[in-house]
Amino acid sequence: MEKFLITGGRSLSGEIAASGSKNAALPLLFLSLMAEKKCKLERVPDLTDIQIALELLQVFGVTHEAKSKNSFCLDPSKIRSEIAPYELASKMRASILILGPLLTRLGHASIPLPGGCAIGARPIDQHLKGLVAMGAKINLENGVIHARAKRLHGVCFDFEMVTVTGTTNLMMASVLAKGTTVLKNISIEPEVIFLSNLLNKMGAQIKVFPNKRKMMIEGVNSLSGFEVDVPPDRVEVGTLMIAGMITKGNIKICRCSPNDLSAVIHSLSLVGAEIESGNDWIQIKSKDVLTSLDVETSPFPGFPTDLQAQFMSLMCIANGKSKITETIFENRFMHVPELNRMGAKIVLSGKNAKILGVSNLNGAPVNATDLRASASLVLAGLAAKGETVIDSVFHLDRGYEALEVGLRSLGAKIERID
Repeated sequence: MEKFLITGGRSLSGEIAASGSKNAALPLLFLSLMAEKKCKLERVPDLTDIQIALELLQVFGVTHEAKSKNSFCLDPSKIRSEIAPYELASKMRASILILGPLLTRLGHASIPLPGGCAIGARPIDQHLKGLVAMGAKINLENGVIHARAKRLHGVCFDFEMVTVTGTTNLMMASVLAKGTTVLKNISIEPEVIFLSNLLNKMGAQIKVFPNKRKMMIEGVNSLSGFEVDVPPDRVEVGTLMIAGMITKGNIKICRCSPNDLSAVIHSLSLVGAEIESGNDWIQIKSKDVLTSLDVETSPFPGFPTDLQAQFMSLMCIANGKSKITETIFENRFMHVPELNRMGAKIVLSGKNAKILGVSNLNGAPVNATDLRASASLVLAGLAAKGETVIDSVFHLDRGYEALEVGLRSLGAKIERID
């Protein structure tokens, strides 16, 4: 099993370009199930989850041709209804996004219950309730979701909680449904807005009202194909920003979207970052003294849960006390014991993590438990004295494209070992 060996204590400096977003690329790949023509994607991140998604699409008849490791052409002309192998669907949460497109395109779909990181319960009941309200008949047998509908119809559906994948799934399902669908309490994450804009270019009729968390969709009969560049990965950009701060460095991140990171930029500025930005770049320089800050995760435009673990690593070496409140997932503090192993002082109390900053962290052998926890340990290792060995870095490969290569280009001493 591969590991990371990190020798900490080096300030990061230089310039790096952001990769394409996994959270944007996966819905785009599954959107091809609804298209009448070929779909072309550029800047697709080279990740484990992307490869799994391509394998799943192939099961349903969507073939792909790779122009490079970051560029694909998808052909949905021979789409069919099958049951995806459990060993594929169980590996990632996003596999549920096959359900809406396949059901509305073919009238029936069968998908094994999805898997992914063990960061807490991520129920799909909102997906299923929405599809049932639109006229689908759904049965769950032996861990497989079976859904049927001659044609979905428009409905007014109010999400009981803000859900990114739920919004994405029902939006895609509604586009080919009969009549008008109104979705309320939707997610307004940048990836959702990007997808809605692309659907409109394909022939859909979607109006989004972000301030009201509302979406109106008028059903159409068909969608064309698409050509698109995957937008930048704001979680990767946020992780790199924190890497610059935790090492007291100075880095510039290009090909990114600063407007999607307003809450993160604001928080890091209060901690002690000097930040400049343009249309597609961010420059971050850390002050010598870092100030503790309380944060609470919340749906966009709030502080993202996908950067909670990384921010916690930063708070471990900030002056004073801080509190991080996780409101999205109930089991997203599994990195805490590993950070404490490195000399951090963190106490858990329900959905709160209370942190007392220390002067420095110390290198240690640690184990990555999920995707974002992996990133937090990498950041801690970059700042720690001595060597840190991080086990189970396959989690990291699900969401970051060659992160160690990018960090080395900025001056980090990090290598992948077997």
